[in-house]
Amino acid sequence: MVCCNRRCGLIAGAVIGAAVAILGGILIPVGNNVIQGTVEKEAVIEPGTTAYDNWVAAGAKVYRQFWFFDLKNPLEVLQYGAIPVVVERGPYTYWTRYLPKENITFHPNHTASFLLPFGAIFEPSMSVGSEEDKITTLNLAVAGAYSLVPKLFHGMLEKLITSSNSSLFQHRSVKELLWGYTDPMLKTLVGLFAPYNGTYDGYYNVYTGKDDISKVGRIDMWRGERYPIYFFSSDICRSVSASFEESKDLKGIEVYRYALQPNTLASPTVNPDNQCYCRNIEVTKNCTLAGVLDIGSCQEGRPIYISLPHFLHGSPYLRKAVLGLNPSEEHHATFMDVEPTTGFTLRFAKRIQVNMMYGPSKVITVLKKVKDYTIFPLAWLNETASVDDETADMFKKELISRIQMLDIIQKALLGIGVAVFILCLTSYCVVVRRNKTLV
Repeated sequence: MVCCNRRCGLIAGAVIGAAVAILGGILIPVGNNVIQGTVEKEAVIEPGTTAYDNWVAAGAKVYRQFWFFDLKNPLEVLQYGAIPVVVERGPYTYWTRYLPKENITFHPNHTASFLLPFGAIFEPSMSVGSEEDKITTLNLAVAGAYSLVPKLFHGMLEKLITSSNSSLFQHRSVKELLWGYTDPMLKTLVGLFAPYNGTYDGYYNVYTGKDDISKVGRIDMWRGERYPIYFFSSDICRSVSASFEESKDLKGIEVYRYALQPNTLASPTVNPDNQCYCRNIEVTKNCTLAGVLDIGSCQEGRPIYISLPHFLHGSPYLRKAVLGLNPSEEHHATFMDVEPTTGFTLRFAKRIQVNMMYGPSKVITVLKKVKDYTIFPLAWLNETASVDDETADMFKKELISRIQMLDIIQKALLGIGVAVFILCLTSYCVVVRRNKTLV
């Protein structure tokens, strides 16, 4: 009777162990589905979700840091056609993206439209100097007029330049160069980002992810036009794609780093998708120049060329035409760090350089010594943000810790169940064998 009870107990223990192991195994897909469902629910852009609160107004502070290229030999360039030599100065830092989105409207097709207000507040503690620091750089009005005014009328442009006492280069404050000044030749506001404060970017129309979470945040339209968008930047009027680079640790959170694909700024001979950014055969050396994109078509025809800082990944010619540039993958690459479970971007750095073109002229005095078309670097910006410690701790507590706890429970149940099952089954076999031996 005792042996029977012992065998029955061991059988029951083995059954219970198997049941616990099965429960642990079941919890793996069930738990993952529960987590996935919770994540997807909170990732949808609609009032009441975590994603919506961070989407309306950026949770982390977004800063724009500017580095300017200070020209050291303007007289030599003007008088002898010397190669420009520049020295980088910066950063000059501004707090941006502090204003919430406006005119948010949800549509039946699971999209939402909005306007993104622009604003910039100077941050002295994160800058090397004040906004009044002076920079010697290209005269934006003269360089712009050189391209916009047909060569047939360059004689008239020469008179305008002379009468306004303008030159190819100018000495302006950081504040003026960024946000605008009244140009003596054009008699209008001129600046790299003028006007900015009090203006808007958009309309944007983005998918909310309500019907398909894989589309959440994807831009459907910008200013009424559609693009095949993965990572869109209104600064360069185009979309670019990014590829996985490596896994990184961000304040104890695993993130996947995505960086711009190498062919993003390749010449049209390598990447045909960039053909539309080659508008001037002479400047781009018959469209073989890599590392710069002509975005004049969305800048009212002005000779604006966009590149990575210091012409990173650009043709060697660009750094021979302007001396003093030192590209670095570490300091000048663009990237974003994405948490893989939620798809939230927890850190990013968007680095873009703004350049303008000028070239030789037989009519315009300040350009008579210029030997070739030059893409001159004006400034480069780093727009960056990273999750703060408080948000990172909340993120780890609300999501990561729950995932880890569920994983521990799953493995514990599976391990205990298997151990109990094996122990009871082994013990049962020993008891049965011993009883047979006694008989």
